[in-house]
Order: sequence, then structure tokens, then C-alpha cells
Amino acid sequence: MTRYVAVIDIGKTNAKVALVDLGEMREIAMRTRPNSVLRDGPYPHFDVEALWDFVLGGLAGVRREHPVDAISVTTHGATAALLDAQGNLALPVLDYEHTGPDTLAAEYAAVRPSFEETGSPRLPAGLNVGAQIFWQAKTFPRAFAGVASIVMYAQYWSHRLSGVLANEVTSLGCHTDLWNPAACEYSSLVSGQGWRALMAPVRPARHRLGSVLPEIAKKTGLAPGTPVHCGIHDSNASLLPHLLSRAKPFAVVSTGTWVVSMAVGGRPVSLDPTRDTLINVNALGDPVPSARFMGGREFETLMNGRSTHWEEADLREVLSSGVMLLPAVQRGSGPFGTLKAHWAPSEPQADAKRAVAASFYLALMTATCLDLIGADGPTVVEGPFARNAAFVRMLAAATRRPAVADAAAATGTSVGAALLAAPEGFPVMPSHSASRLDPEDWSDYVERWRSAVGEMAHPQ
Repeated sequence: MTRYVAVIDIGKTNAKVALVDLGEMREIAMRTRPNSVLRDGPYPHFDVEALWDFVLGGLAGVRREHPVDAISVTTHGATAALLDAQGNLALPVLDYEHTGPDTLAAEYAAVRPSFEETGSPRLPAGLNVGAQIFWQAKTFPRAFAGVASIVMYAQYWSHRLSGVLANEVTSLGCHTDLWNPAACEYSSLVSGQGWRALMAPVRPARHRLGSVLPEIAKKTGLAPGTPVHCGIHDSNASLLPHLLSRAKPFAVVSTGTWVVSMAVGGRPVSLDPTRDTLINVNALGDPVPSARFMGGREFETLMNGRSTHWEEADLREVLSSGVMLLPAVQRGSGPFGTLKAHWAPSEPQADAKRAVAASFYLALMTATCLDLIGADGPTVVEGPFARNAAFVRMLAAATRRPAVADAAAATGTSVGAALLAAPEGFPVMPSHSASRLDPEDWSDYVERWRSAVGEMAHPQ
């Protein structure tokens, strides 16, 4: 029986190799390293060879602690790998924050599908994978002529482990412009640009691609025949355990560099692509109304290495003084991407009060995202923000629904990705979480924040 699953979890900021015990639904071993971007070569790109060395070392390390029954992969979205006929990179893996694709924005706008077809809003830089590939094809035509296969980022790593090429719908359906969720097929952009023959076959996230390659088994000590599963987009990995265990309606907020809110069985709404709402595609192939902003990056920017510790008295003082942060710290994305952040009435100098006010800001931004996608029922918070009580309590106050802090794992993505290797019909129980509505009414703070944001967005 499959019990111990090694998960390769590559986020935008950090990479991790974790060993998940499916019997206890938690991580029992872990290795981490920063995910660096190289500035040499034709454009900023991910240091995939350093990551590969880390992956091999991480697999060897967790294997020494426990047997590894299977391998699964989860990565951030907005990233594709262009491979040559030998399976090597024909071009470096583009960092999606690079603004190169913006230089061809007008040309790309003329060929990209509508929001109604793809559920993908038009995003800056390389956040639409279609814009990345379009720019790479036009800017580096000789190198692009050598592209034999296009795979999404999670499947790039699955390919390096197994030698099998594949694509998968959660990564294809993550604001790429490449996927039509309603038709469950590649979008008109793919056929219109002549990329269809380059796209690797689509496989389910849980599909067993093959076994780990013999040379990798030898380097890591993994048993020959250790299965490698196709892999999944990280936010959808966070969503998967709840899809398999919770009654609708509910919402999941996956936190990390990005805060991604996903509504399951919520109210019907018309999504507004100008506010960074989109259609994700979950591991079962179903469309999921979603919204996002770069909350983890914003929190790092706001705290800038300061202490994030606070006491209850600090929280009370922030509430009573009304100090608040207004959006948007990271401009160009999120529900208020055109606004410029500022503090009101003044910026707090004490670290503790700054941490509380920043947490409230992130919670109110998240509540806005949840409202935009028609979320209903309890809100499950996954990842680092699940351990931030100020965030969770303000989120409950702002949504007037229970907020469930799922802090059972260091991050929900690893457990969700590990479930791809679980046997069919594997029982998934919700993690032991604390659900609460704060006993005090914080509605005055919420309403003043919303009023101030409304005045910024619609000045008289």
C-alpha cells in the first residue's frame, strides 16, 4: 500500500522536498531552499539545474528517514518549459515576472482568446503563459524552431524524473490562455499559433507516468520502480483534500507568495477579469471561480525582516486606533491593482502593530476576493497564513462566515499533491482545524476600510 509519498513542491519563493505520511495526512520530513532567478542568458530564468541538484539531494535525504512509496510534484503556475527533441530545454524557463512579453502586448492582444473562452484575465509580464510562448517564439525564432514539446512546469519535473512527457489541466487552466475549461480542450490560441502539435499529451494529475529513471534511483537510493505521478498546480493541490472531503459550499484560500481564493459551490457571479478573477480548473477537471493577489510578497515587503510577533493588546490597539493599510502594495495585480498603497491615518512604527495592521489588510483583501467569486460557506485557509491568528480572525469578521485555520501541515500543497499517489477511494478526512467567528464585532473597522478603498477607487 502507498503510504509515504515524496513531494517535490516548487513555489515561486522557495522549493521543498517533503515526505508525506498519507496515514496521518501530514509532512514527516522536509528539505527546503530558496528558488533563485538567474539574470544571465537571454532573459531572467529559473535556476533549474540548482533546483534539480536540490531535488535529488532532497529525495536521497527523505529516503534515508523513511521508505518512499511514490513521488508527486506540485509547482507554481504561469510557467512552461520548451523542450527540444532530446527532452532538454530549448530555451531557459522564463521567470514570469520578466516584463519582456509586454513588449509584444499589442500583437499578443490581437491573437489571444477572450476571457469568455479561457477564463484567463489579461495579466502583465509573463503571467499569461500564452504571452510568454508568443514572445519567446517571436523574439528567439531560431531557438524556438528547435522546440519539440511544450510542458507545464510541474510536468517538466515529472518528465525529468520519469522520462515521460505530459501536460495536466490544473496547470493548463491557471490563467495561461492555453485552455478552454468549458470544452476541456486546448484553446483557439494553441491551434491558431500552430502550437498544438508541440503540446504534450494531457494526463490526469494522479496518472502514474512511469517509474523513476534508473540513474535517478541509483543517485537517490530510491527503489527501482518507484512510481512518478503526473503532478498538479500548487493552489489546486491545496484544494484537492477539501474537494474529496467537504460538503459544498466552501472556499479555500491557498497562501504563499500568492493568495489564491477558490470558491466551490458558491453563489453564481459574473467574474470581472479587470480585478484578477479567473477560472481555475481543479484536479477533477471542473472549473473553479478564483481570485488572487500577491499577498505573501506584500507581507514580506511590509515587514522587511521585522518581527511579526504581536500580543492581544497590540491587536486591540490597532482596532481602537483605526490604523489601517489601504491597497495595493503590489500594484498591477489583485482586486485593486490600479491603486497605490498608503497608511491611514499614519504608518505604525512598532513592529507588532505593523504586523497586526498588515495582517488585517491581507484579510480584507482576501475577503474582497472571496466576494468577487461568490464564495459561500466556511473559508479554509491553507499555508503560512493559517498560522496568523490576526489574519484568520479578521477574515471571519469581514466575510461573516467561519474561517477555518488549517495549520495541520506546514503547507497544504504537499498533502494535496501526495493524495495524487493515494489508491482510488482513499478516505480523506478534514484536518483537525479550529473554526471560529470572533466574539467581538469588528464590523466598524471593516466598513471604514471598505469605505476608504471605495473613495480611492471612485474619487469625487
